[in-house]
Amino acid sequence: MTKQRLYLFDTTLRDGQQTPGIDFSVEDKIAIARLLDVFGIDYVEGGYPGANPTDTAFFQKKRTESAKFVAFGMTKRAGVSASNDPGLAALVQSKSDAICFVAKSWDYHVRVALGCTNEENLESIKASVETAVASAKEAMVDCEHFFDGFKANPDYALACAKTAFDAGARWVVLCDTNGGTQPSEVREIVGKVIAGGIPGDHLGIHAHDDTGQAVANSLAAVEAGVRQIQGTLNGIGERCGNANLITIIPTLSLKSAFADRFETGISAEDLTGISRLSRAFDELLNRAPEPQAPYVGSSAFATKAGIHASALAKEPATYEHVPPEAVGNRRRVMVSDQGGKANFLAELKRRGIEVPRDD
Repeated sequence: MTKQRLYLFDTTLRDGQQTPGIDFSVEDKIAIARLLDVFGIDYVEGGYPGANPTDTAFFQKKRTESAKFVAFGMTKRAGVSASNDPGLAALVQSKSDAICFVAKSWDYHVRVALGCTNEENLESIKASVETAVASAKEAMVDCEHFFDGFKANPDYALACAKTAFDAGARWVVLCDTNGGTQPSEVREIVGKVIAGGIPGDHLGIHAHDDTGQAVANSLAAVEAGVRQIQGTLNGIGERCGNANLITIIPTLSLKSAFADRFETGISAEDLTGISRLSRAFDELLNRAPEPQAPYVGSSAFATKAGIHASALAKEPATYEHVPPEAVGNRRRVMVSDQGGKANFLAELKRRGIEVPRDD
């Protein structure tokens, strides 16, 4: 059976930069873009050219070799033509391969935040996408607050997404901007969007983690039909963070529910470098890695002395959902002076299992 392609979109350098305490320099951005490019990410979103000196300088050159280099920005302003909008001009003139426009898709935000009519917002989406396509850049639209907007006014939210698609957007990205949508809601709404005329292979998901479900919501969207997944390294982002690509990618690659149906640009060999990628990013941020991070944390495959460690010594698969080496991690058994130590130390050593000392 031919597998369907999933596309990985990293927004660490843009949405991830909204994390409190994080402020990337141009040099930081260049280094991170290189890490993502070498690892095999499909799209690297670099920031908002024209919005600040760092991002403007970063987009003076193309910063990726294999990945598509993406500039982010707003759709044109209502009441201003596409040819006279300075923000749109900065996006078109940047050295990017693609432009990701953020567009309001909740009529409440159109009224309150933009202060324009629903029809003017639709016209801004259409004109912006058409301008990007005319400039030979791949166009995509982040439909901000899409799930909340759909629950409030499904016809208008869908109209925003459909306007982007009909104008030529390669990807229409459904955003859970407030991070409060539940996986069951994501599945249902994605299904309705597809039924409304936008094919799943033109849909993406952008989830925030305000209920701790950004990864679950991203995977639910894939199950429902979307084929682009947006997220950040180690789940950084504003408030509670974004969907964590470091968790999503191994799940897509190693869990049969996804691996049997889909493929990404990350090979099995590439995947063994994901722990190193996660740690290198934390080192660049000068922060300690999260020991209990799924797949890549130092405790992800660690077991303390007791019946779990005894079983692990006999057969590692008894307490491991994937082989640690598949993600470049290691098996660890934490041994103390409490009961059980003498009984299995020799067996652990014989099997080559690392035994950290606690003294």
